[in-house]
Amino acid sequence: MGIPRFWRETPSRYNLIGTKCGNCGMIHFPPRVVCPSCHRKSIGKMERIHLSSQGTVVSYSIVHDAPHSFKMQKPYAIAMIELEGCCRLTAPIIDCDPSEVKIGMKVEATFRKLGEQEKDDVIHYGYKFRPARSER
Repeated sequence: MGIPRFWRETPSRYNLIGTKCGNCGMIHFPPRVVCPSCHRKSIGKMERIHLSSQGTVVSYSIVHDAPHSFKMQKPYAIAMIELEGCCRLTAPIIDCDPSEVKIGMKVEATFRKLGEQEKDDVIHYGYKFRPARSER
């Protein structure tokens, strides 16, 4: 990911910011300018909102053969998470053994290092999810 794109997406990554359509009420992540359901009717009606940091695992996969930048983390779990009261997103599950991840598991967002761009010495931070306190 290029540096300009990373900085454009900073509010979403650091704060879990999404958008709510003022026409149909659907919530989207990442934020959108136009609702994919309402199309033109949503123009100018998309409101930025803070999303819940609490969610539930609805699907997951354990990655055993990781890309080069994730070799030190394997195996790791990547999950589809449904946030309370809104939308779904994909994120890594951390702070537990990948074999402990289950569908229906309650999780919470946490702010962590995502990676490093070695040639520019840029460290990227963002959200990952960990088991909710009630699951630990």
